[in-house]
Amino acid sequence: MTDSGPAWSVPAQDATTPDTVAVALEHDEGGLPRVVASGKGFIAEQILTLAFANDVRVRRDADLAQILSLIDLDSEIPTEAFAAVAEILAYVYQANGNTTPWLDVTTP
Repeated sequence: MTDSGPAWSVPAQDATTPDTVAVALEHDEGGLPRVVASGKGFIAEQILTLAFANDVRVRRDADLAQILSLIDLDSEIPTEAFAAVAEILAYVYQANGNTTPWLDVTTP
């Protein structure tokens, strides 16, 4: 992913199935998280392989992955998905030992 902020992948199913969906998000300070990679099947497997190889945190959430997979690449996440993504961001920051930046999950 990139050095500008934490990134993570959200797989929809086990990476060995053709219906697998994976979405990688990036969050830059001061902005909303945005979709930086998205794919199904083999592409999803490649996204997950890169995530694991680069110690990117991965969270399994089929519903969220399906929603985020509909977003254009390099686009910010929609308001409807913001609360779920904010929860993931908090997990990633905590898992990395960083303090969680202030996030208002009611208004992006």
